[in-house]
Amino acid sequence: MWKKPVALALAAAMLATSSGMTINAAVPDDGYTDATTTVEAYGSGYSDWEADWDALKDDWTQMTLTQGCEETQLNFAWYSTGDDVPQLKIGVGKKMKNAQVYTATQTDATEDSDGVQYKSNKVTATGLEAETTYYYSYQVDGKWTTPEAYTTQSTDSFGFIFVGDPQIGSSNPLKGEDTEEFYDAQSESVANDTFNWNTTLTMAMEKTDGSASFILSAGDQIQTTLKKSPNNYAWVSEIEYAGYLSPDVLDNVPVATTVGNHDSDNPNYTYHFNTPNSSDLGSSGSSAGGDYWFTYGDALFIMLNTQSTNVTEHKQFIEEAVEANPDCTWRIVTLHQDIYGSAEHSNEPEITNLRYTLVPYFEEYDIDVVLMGHDHAYSRSQILKGGTKTVEYSEDDYEDMFDVDIESEDTTSVFVSNTNISDDTTDPDEIAYLTYIGAVMDADAVVDVDEENNTVVDPDGILYITANSSSGSKYYDLVGRQQTYIAARWQEDVPTYSVIDMTEDTFTINTYRTDTDDQIDETYTIKKTSASADNNDENSGSASGSTDTTDTSSTASKISNAVISGVKNKTYTGSEITQTLTVKDADGNTLKEGTNYKVSYANNVKVGTATVTITGTGKYTGTKKATFTIKPKKVTSVKVASNVKKKATVSYKKVKGGVTGYEITYSLKKNFSNSKTKKTTKLTATLKNLKSKKTYYVKIRAYKKTGSTVIYGKYSKVKKVTVK
Repeated sequence: MWKKPVALALAAAMLATSSGMTINAAVPDDGYTDATTTVEAYGSGYSDWEADWDALKDDWTQMTLTQGCEETQLNFAWYSTGDDVPQLKIGVGKKMKNAQVYTATQTDATEDSDGVQYKSNKVTATGLEAETTYYYSYQVDGKWTTPEAYTTQSTDSFGFIFVGDPQIGSSNPLKGEDTEEFYDAQSESVANDTFNWNTTLTMAMEKTDGSASFILSAGDQIQTTLKKSPNNYAWVSEIEYAGYLSPDVLDNVPVATTVGNHDSDNPNYTYHFNTPNSSDLGSSGSSAGGDYWFTYGDALFIMLNTQSTNVTEHKQFIEEAVEANPDCTWRIVTLHQDIYGSAEHSNEPEITNLRYTLVPYFEEYDIDVVLMGHDHAYSRSQILKGGTKTVEYSEDDYEDMFDVDIESEDTTSVFVSNTNISDDTTDPDEIAYLTYIGAVMDADAVVDVDEENNTVVDPDGILYITANSSSGSKYYDLVGRQQTYIAARWQEDVPTYSVIDMTEDTFTINTYRTDTDDQIDETYTIKKTSASADNNDENSGSASGSTDTTDTSSTASKISNAVISGVKNKTYTGSEITQTLTVKDADGNTLKEGTNYKVSYANNVKVGTATVTITGTGKYTGTKKATFTIKPKKVTSVKVASNVKKKATVSYKKVKGGVTGYEITYSLKKNFSNSKTKKTTKLTATLKNLKSKKTYYVKIRAYKKTGSTVIYGKYSKVKKVTVK
């Protein structure tokens, strides 16, 4: 369980809650999970851990695995001292067959309290094959470590673990104090929180049968910011990183971290985590770097550092990530702040203002799911779309009235905050507060969806999930007035974790408590039909109106003035393709098909441009047309071989639907930089003038040319070939 030997009796230990840490004498205590209480009925596991912690707490050289740019890559980061630049090697099996050796990229990191300069070393391993067990070893101060296993998983369907706010060290009652006692209390709290953090990860991996592809953390890996470190010493947080990295799970499974407010002001975060596709966008005001993205299977993961409030930069980054990965079916954003959460942070103007600036961009770029933390309480939203800011309210006014609302003489732990302010209050300040609370419930943003067995199909909106604390280092109470946008929420001061399973057309989340390992929410699934999934990266079809010349009715009753939404580009199915339309007249009234209009289609079977025509009936007159694109299906059964020097042969299955031909793209680079293309109408093609003994990456897509317009399908899975 640990990187130092320790008893394993607590892999499924029950985690009990302590209320011994008083945060505010006027309100109920937030509480934390006391690891010594956790183990009372389970032997001496925590005692063993405390003994090992004394040896481990000063070890800054532990390895961090981070998800690479894509599933064929794995990123590494670790500390060392001395002048030598260390190496890392990785190969198949325990014998590390055909091991690749990498020399680290090195930068100066933190100095310890004795002035010893630590250095951060980073390596990216490439060319990893799916469903293969590798072993890696790395050098620390000239010595090779014992090899550790890393098993790659399938990318057709995969699972990952979602956790929130480990915030190792947050149970420290003296956090932020510049005292000698702080350091002893910090060590004890880190030992406590790390033990529970390890238990959560161990249980989560057992739930996935050891097959999780990665762990995704919604931020606040550790507690102590640089600003709140005694004397602003950067090294003070390193004991917390030592605890965070200590579980054995993190030797074998990569973690994709999000920058939280407790991570952002100290560059130690950037030294410990080797994030892929890192950008300067989103780094304003943060020492922890900017936004980054990676892909896995058919999913694009966009990780935003929202400690930067420069939303224009976040928008630019999202756009660039989407444009770089147009074929990803799923788009998932992770940020720290709970912009649609349900605990004590969720209604703060700082949080809701961020909501109303970010959400329009999430909707513009067809984000499917947003994963969040910060609130230390679990919540799942309704499917949401179109929330807008309607009330201005200051942070100071909110804090004053919130304290009044939740104030209590009873300081025992509760799970839901008090609501002292009455709905029928006549106090102007209280009325302003309640008006604001009502406005940010975003009732108008809740999308009416058809759910069956907690599965929603092709929702026109976004799902927001906020994670509870994964270590139990600190909990927040749920707000007393549950927001309209919330579908489910939970807080019982017990650590939780979520397991998310994904296929090309489904996203499923299950969330569990660690004391009983029971689910705290029902299984929830988003399902995309094949047409919807292929269309995720497309804009809506273009709409153009034509007025019936005999139409003399009022402006509102002219269909030519109606607004048609829901027209989306689709992928060829072999059958007639229709649309789920919403039609509103000029006055904003939603019209009913069969009563106010009828729908007809043209050219809506084969690949090309289809037309949908809306014809008014009853009091509505005239017509309006909209067009949409039917794209080719993805090319399948791709095979690439090289049996002749400097040549490779590519073959694939015919794509139906009347395509013009096939475009083959090939490159020496996995990201297809400096790529070349070859177009053909045949089902086999020969790539010539290649470099011998070099590995090429190949992908194919079908296309249809109509006039000057070319309609492309999705690329096939990437294949690689070593040229003879």
